[in-house]
Formats: sequence, C-alpha cells, structure tokens
Amino acid sequence: MYNIRMGSYIEINDTLRITVEQGFPKELDYETHKAKPFTAKDFEGRVFEFRDKPAVRIYKAPPVRNFLVQDIGGKWLYWGLVHILEVTHDYTKQTTSGKYIIQYIYTPEEMKSAQTIVDRDFSTDYLT
Repeated sequence: MYNIRMGSYIEINDTLRITVEQGFPKELDYETHKAKPFTAKDFEGRVFEFRDKPAVRIYKAPPVRNFLVQDIGGKWLYWGLVHILEVTHDYTKQTTSGKYIIQYIYTPEEMKSAQTIVDRDFSTDYLT
C-alpha cells in the first residue's frame, strides 16, 4: 500500500549548519582560531562537501551568501559566510548534500557577536 499525498515539504535555508561528520572542515578549530585566526584566503580554491543533512533543503544561490555554522552537540558556532555551489536531494532518505566554498571567516571577536546579531536564540549559542 502506498501513502500518496499532494504537495511537498521543502525547507529554505540561509544557514549551512553542519557537524564535522556531515562535512564541517576539521581544520576549523575554535581554539586554534583564537590563537592564530584563519581567514578565507587560507581556504581559497578549496571546495568542501556536506552530506546527509536531514530534510530536503534549498539554499540561497551565489552570489548570495549563506551563514556557515558548526553544530557542536546541538550548540551553534557561527564561523562565517559560504556560497553553496551544488545541492543534491535524496528523496528516499529525505536528506540534502552538496558543495560549498568559504567566502569569509569571522574573527574570534565577530564570532562572539554573531549569535546575538544573526540568530538571537541563546539556547543554541555555543559560546555562552
């Protein structure tokens, strides 16, 4: 028996929130960043991949930015801005995968302010 429904549910995002397991760059480590800040130039020419984000999602297309957020145990750490280059949907598993490039990395000081400026949901703020 089939469950047939009309319409679809698609989530539109301006934030790529991913774990290291989903494709967040392992080399972006907050403690290292505080000691010697990374910049987007450190990642110039590199294309990163994310995979198996739950739900079918659409992201803003370049030249419009998306926020890059590291999900650390359900807490959010805002790292900067990315351009999503490619998105693939698996409709059977209901997941989204894709490719992105880093456009800008926040300074450690900007990271402290990002949750307040961008999100305002302090229950998910990694830095508090």
